[in-house]
Amino acid sequence: MRVLVTGGAGYIGSHTLLELMAQGHEVCVFDNFSNSSPLVLDRVRALSNGTVTCVDADIRDRSALDAVMDDFAPDAVIHFAGLKAVGESTVKPIEYYDVNITGTLCLLAAMDRAGCQRIIFSSSATVYGEPVYLPYDEAHPTAPTSVYGRTKLMAEEIMTDWASARPEASAVLLRYFNPVGAHPSAQIGEDPSDIPNNLMPFIAQVAVGKRDHLSIFGDDYPTPDGTGLRDYIHVVDLARAHVAALDYAARTTGARPFNIGTGQSYSVRDMVAAFARACGRDIPVQVAPRRAGDIAAMLADAARAKAELGWEATHTLDDMTASTWAWQSTNLDGYGTH
Repeated sequence: MRVLVTGGAGYIGSHTLLELMAQGHEVCVFDNFSNSSPLVLDRVRALSNGTVTCVDADIRDRSALDAVMDDFAPDAVIHFAGLKAVGESTVKPIEYYDVNITGTLCLLAAMDRAGCQRIIFSSSATVYGEPVYLPYDEAHPTAPTSVYGRTKLMAEEIMTDWASARPEASAVLLRYFNPVGAHPSAQIGEDPSDIPNNLMPFIAQVAVGKRDHLSIFGDDYPTPDGTGLRDYIHVVDLARAHVAALDYAARTTGARPFNIGTGQSYSVRDMVAAFARACGRDIPVQVAPRRAGDIAAMLADAARAKAELGWEATHTLDDMTASTWAWQSTNLDGYGTH
């Protein structure tokens, strides 16, 4: 298939490009590099020995979207482009709604004009909010507690209505849990442009000496060691889920959400200990007050993805930490520029 990948130079997008190309798909990236580097695509080209075309534009740019639809004529779209920091979303709500919702509307309208009727959406487990029960399955009530989570849920609802109005359309909504890790080549990985918002890249920066210590936000949760529990998934497993979703979209219609996780949760202290094993050194930590909006535990029921997409995670916790360490220690400053 010809696949347009919005936000394809990002952390998850770049890994997905490699998996798509390995399966023979032709790719075109649409990205404004607001949170990524063009060097990523050079590395993807080198690793794949393939062609990656790119349009440098904002997801809200209607004329650029129409142009790429005309020039590339995609059979499907994988939609990663958007803002993604939970904390920042509470400070910049209008910007988050504008980019994540207006951008999605612009994309779907361009797809309609071009007759493209398949979309894979990068959603989030944050759409569930506080757990009513665990593990979360796709029937769990949705009640996001952040602006970011609400933009993801709103975009899901827009795509569901879009698919319902078009008998031949397919929208696959992938609700990620906590992506971590890096490509086994150590040539692409997570490279935050500022202070990392996520646990694993922060630990990695402590391990290489870029930061003095890791702050553990709360050690009094009702969990075995008092720190928050999360379902972490290796980014390569996550990338492969998108290829499986693309195959699914080719044979089905309508909108369908899928949890993409492992069904195994680890605490913050578990992650620190695993990373210490990977890098062979202690990770200094300090306990800090809880952060607003954080919950005690998240855990995926990914049975639907296994049954219907034919996908399941295969990487272990040690795979996640070892690959992150290989990436960070090889690329002390990430890609070096954003």
